[in-house]
Amino acid sequence: MCSCNPAATAESPRPLYGGQAVIEGVMIRGVRHYSLAVRRPDGGIFCSTEPVSSRLSGPMRHVPFLRGVLILAETLWLGMKSLQRSAIIAAEEPDADQSGDSDAGQSSVSNWTMGITMAIALVLGIGIFLVLPLLAARLMEPFVASLLVINLIEGVIRLVVLVGYVAGISLMKDIRRVYAYHGAEHMAVHTYEAGEPLTVDNVRRHPTPHPRCGTAFLITVAIVSVAAFAILDALLGTELYWRILSRIVPVPLVAAISYEIIRFAGAHRGSWFGKILSAPGLWLQRITTRQPDADQIEVAIAAMTAAVAADANADAPPNPAPCGTVTPASG
Repeated sequence: MCSCNPAATAESPRPLYGGQAVIEGVMIRGVRHYSLAVRRPDGGIFCSTEPVSSRLSGPMRHVPFLRGVLILAETLWLGMKSLQRSAIIAAEEPDADQSGDSDAGQSSVSNWTMGITMAIALVLGIGIFLVLPLLAARLMEPFVASLLVINLIEGVIRLVVLVGYVAGISLMKDIRRVYAYHGAEHMAVHTYEAGEPLTVDNVRRHPTPHPRCGTAFLITVAIVSVAAFAILDALLGTELYWRILSRIVPVPLVAAISYEIIRFAGAHRGSWFGKILSAPGLWLQRITTRQPDADQIEVAIAAMTAAVAADANADAPPNPAPCGTVTPASG
């Protein structure tokens, strides 16, 4: 997943696009629209574009630190929605590609379902990645006098849990395909940012890691949290209930700081400092991305092309439609 912000930068005159891999497909978030492209069981590619809510693409999205929280919320919501829809399309269930009244009639149920799913995922995520490392590190307190060292141990445990999780699920065949689509998404974004035509051959020349990836965001959050939690422990004390609260309440602030770091690293990827900031995320993407095949690259190209086209026609309505022609690989 590439996090994205529609603002252009001096280093990248084009708007920044990003997205994520879904079931047998790719979602791309553009300036004012997002697209979804999914490979059907019959070999065809389903495409759709929809406008992004103005609440998520308005002026507040340009405010430093606040934008990180907004983008995180948007990524969770659009990601869950796209995953749910891609699973239906990839399984070729009836009416999976229909828009309009049928979708509208199901929207309230879908929103409730997604809301409950997101809430459960957040609770599990907080428990596994925030509270569990804290409790594990507390077991070392009888043997370690320094609170700072305990915080460092907690941070190492958190990183081990994160890396172990993404590596563990990569053993699943379906997840390996998702990771390949993840790589295809990054390669398509690289190609667009380079100003090259979106063809299979051009996309293949680009790497699968990307400095603005959501994977990079996660590992940056884990690193930033070490300093943030150490400061809070020094201020609030070592009582367990305070320490648990200090892991949960500041998450939006830690996420906001981490997003600004990722955004800066992406904008200055050619500098030595940008390379240092990007290094942990690029390393972790060796696990979360895989080299895609030509069919997967075609899907990523379709998603990117659809998002760019929808932004070029800003007033376009939601548009589920067959994808246009993708230039195949040569040879």
